[in-house]
Amino acid sequence: MSVTNEPNVKERARIALNDDFLRNAVKLTTERLREAKKLASADQGRWEEWRERGRQIRLHTIAHLDYYLNQFVENARANGVHVHFAANAKEAAQLTVEIARHRQAKSVVKSKSMVSEEVHINQALEATGIESIETDLGEYIIQLANEMPSHIIIPAIHKNRQQIAELLSREAGETLSPETTVLAGFVRKKLREKFLAADIGMTGCNFAIAESGSIVLFENEGNARMVSTVPRTQITLMGMERIIPTWNDLEVMATLLPRSATGQKLTVYMSGITGPRRSDDSDGPEEMHIIIVDNGRSLQLGDPDFQELLNCIRCGACLNACPVYRHIGGHAYGGPYSGPIGAVLKPALQKNVAEWDDIANASSLCGACYEACPVKIPLHDMLVHLRKRKVEQGHSPAAEKLGMKGFQYVMSSHRRFRRSLQLGRAGQKWLTRDNVIKMRIGPLKGWNQYRHTPALPKQAFREQWQRLDDELRKRPADLDADIQHRLEQALNRRAKGADDHE
Repeated sequence: MSVTNEPNVKERARIALNDDFLRNAVKLTTERLREAKKLASADQGRWEEWRERGRQIRLHTIAHLDYYLNQFVENARANGVHVHFAANAKEAAQLTVEIARHRQAKSVVKSKSMVSEEVHINQALEATGIESIETDLGEYIIQLANEMPSHIIIPAIHKNRQQIAELLSREAGETLSPETTVLAGFVRKKLREKFLAADIGMTGCNFAIAESGSIVLFENEGNARMVSTVPRTQITLMGMERIIPTWNDLEVMATLLPRSATGQKLTVYMSGITGPRRSDDSDGPEEMHIIIVDNGRSLQLGDPDFQELLNCIRCGACLNACPVYRHIGGHAYGGPYSGPIGAVLKPALQKNVAEWDDIANASSLCGACYEACPVKIPLHDMLVHLRKRKVEQGHSPAAEKLGMKGFQYVMSSHRRFRRSLQLGRAGQKWLTRDNVIKMRIGPLKGWNQYRHTPALPKQAFREQWQRLDDELRKRPADLDADIQHRLEQALNRRAKGADDHE
């Protein structure tokens, strides 16, 4: 089911939590991916050194992004590529449509691209009467379901074989068996026809090599190779931060990305594309366009809180590690990017804390995302910065403001704090059962829907500490007497033993 039409993340999360299949599917898959990543990184060895090397490459590149972007563009154009710049999602969609119209295209086949999801390319093409077909199996499934991806790497993580069989049966016009081989066979046959008939192939870009003007694609199904070789025109949508300086740097990324994403030592297909078809090439597009998309990315440059956000290599490891994502899946986040990276990326790119502030609150701030990230992006710190900006911009609810003022008043005085605890212990008697509070009232309503609130202890820590301090102060005299008594007993036993020996 799609939950993206609900107004806020709490409502979307509530729907997801009540979907037993979704929760179990997401839990099992993310656990499998986490375990695979753990084994693959251990097998590689010196994983923390690889992470640090990847982080340094990304930090250096983003710090000099203007230089490497210019170098990439110059080399790509020298290779015969038409390079375009899109300031926002609307411009990216317009450029794509203009290229398609110029080529008089009737159909476009697409390999997996999160940027195309971000800028809503499918909708833009379909609005002009151009058919747009996803060729990644997971993306094809959610396109038929009219949904957004639920995971960066596994878009249809939330669907089972029966649900997929129903979608594909409608497309086939006949009932298909839910067997994997049957479903995959139908999609393979269907898409092969689309590949051969398409006028334009569209790809994303995992990495762009500045020194040669090349783009690099990582995939496991081979569809990106079909998309980039069969149609006569290729369009590549590229986030402006996807640059790395050299092919040597790609070795590090090719080590980090597949291991972090799916636990593979290497991705099945890694394609380097340097311009359109040359005269002696047997395949490839006759015309190649690269659309470099900003869409809020440049707003992070120079921002001490969020510049490292541009280091992301879109592996999805933070989703698999996040305890919130593992319970509610991706649609609860309300956008194409989900999990910790989505919770930061959407409001940061748009500088729209007011609209997306609830996503920043959908986190435990446990730091598991940072530990999983192959380039060490401190997403948990960024979530705190987003919450801070929400407060600074005056978007906090009135109840939250009042609560924080009350908290400040109580915690600024140990006497007020002690009295508040005493009042709390007295007041909770009417709410406590079996030493927990189960009632769903006031601020406890949401919390107690899925767990219980522990009651205040009979003694506060300060009171326990005072009692222990008093005991310690009384102990030395008693302790000396006890030691003296034990010593006399030991001497008496020794003396008795000596007498017996004689």
